[in-house]
Amino acid sequence: MNDTTATLSHRAPQEVVDLPSLGLAAAAAAIRKGEITSEAYTSALLLRARTLAELNTFITIDEAVVLTAARDADKARAAGSTVPLLGVPLGVKDSYLTKGLPTSLGLDSLAHFVPHRDADAVRAIKDAGAFVFGKNNLVEMSYGLTGHNARYGQVKNPHARGRVSGGSSSGSAASVAAGLVPASLGGDTVGSIRVPASFCGVVGFKPTTGRWPRNGVAPISHTLDTTGAFARSVEDCVLLDHVVTGEQAAEISGHDLKGVRLAFAPRQFLELVDSEVETRFLEVVRRLQDAGAEIVEVDLGNDFNVLVQTATWGIFAHETMGAISEFLRRHDIPTTFEAIYDGLKPQLRQAWGHIVLPGGAGATSVEAYQSALNVSRPEIQRRLDTAFVARGAQAILQPTTPCTAPLIEEQATVHIAGQDVSYLALANHTVSASSVGMPGISLPVGSSRADLPIGLELDAPLGSDRTLLVLARRVEGILGYKSTAI
Repeated sequence: MNDTTATLSHRAPQEVVDLPSLGLAAAAAAIRKGEITSEAYTSALLLRARTLAELNTFITIDEAVVLTAARDADKARAAGSTVPLLGVPLGVKDSYLTKGLPTSLGLDSLAHFVPHRDADAVRAIKDAGAFVFGKNNLVEMSYGLTGHNARYGQVKNPHARGRVSGGSSSGSAASVAAGLVPASLGGDTVGSIRVPASFCGVVGFKPTTGRWPRNGVAPISHTLDTTGAFARSVEDCVLLDHVVTGEQAAEISGHDLKGVRLAFAPRQFLELVDSEVETRFLEVVRRLQDAGAEIVEVDLGNDFNVLVQTATWGIFAHETMGAISEFLRRHDIPTTFEAIYDGLKPQLRQAWGHIVLPGGAGATSVEAYQSALNVSRPEIQRRLDTAFVARGAQAILQPTTPCTAPLIEEQATVHIAGQDVSYLALANHTVSASSVGMPGISLPVGSSRADLPIGLELDAPLGSDRTLLVLARRVEGILGYKSTAI
């Protein structure tokens, strides 16, 4: 919490001790029915946030403002309001503009910048009756996968304080896992929702690129950026998808997977995976088969991983400078790209100098960028259609991350399957959906011997978000693994 956080004038009543365990839909229903008040629920979350402040999940929480919003919600309910998220506080990644609340983008230089308007997705949850509990910690400019921030501190994994949370939406994932909020908005360019969801043992939903509004959210790449969410169940993601898009909520039905065809590509997605993660993944595949799913193996080609990595990271880096510069101008943010670059932590400044600045030794040329967009991406989609079209699969399965959460002190170079590799390998599986904009969701499906969460990713064809959510809910029910707050 920031230094200006106010102190609660009263303690949460005894009967609210279990309130932090409520999921989003359950909390919203309880407030709507008058079973609990928003003020009591919010007070319990504030108390828990103070107790677990060492996790560094939030940059800013203004307790006085949050309590006022809760009391206003209780008055609105008494007056007859029935909006779907009335009185529920949500976390919001600090890359989203929030009216009247500081938005740092993870930078020291913007610690006191207060926007005059909300990002579109924030406005959508507010229109549905929710309010912002606080701004979640993140990697500077959302450029990283482990959760380290030089100014605001490392976000710690709620399951093991010495482990990373994943990133860049680090605080969003960890705050949901720790029971500080029932859900949080995050962002995903190559895996920044799904990687931390996997490491923290929560559900992380990346919609089809462009399905959720991105206006007012600090960008990396206009081709790849996606807003999305963390929650403790697929049901809660369904509710958020309904609120943000305005589309009718997907109807969850069915308790088995009869008639469902799922694909997996062992040569591509089990190439560099820890043995515990691979064993758990194959167990999950067998359980889904036992529940009636038809599992088909596909081969996406010897060069698939190289093709995806080269094209996606090239687009990612090439678009960063222009995307950020335009965002700063459009939203009157009091800094420049050059000032941001100069103020980055040394490791990140070095990376930007190498791949983001046009003169960098690793920068993507205009020709290579156009080839990635116009040649590589269509070819990646053609390969994926091997599963979706030729084999009729509703989703492709894979381990979300190739390992469980690495140790904080070993986050620059991580150990996977007996090899020391760059931390960028943490996105080896998530990057394929990002490359062409497909929807993807990470579900917690068990734990390692060290009691660290393991995630399962389901990726689906473009625009099939509601079908994916229905399928994910059925898979969640069959596996029976629920993300739990500590």
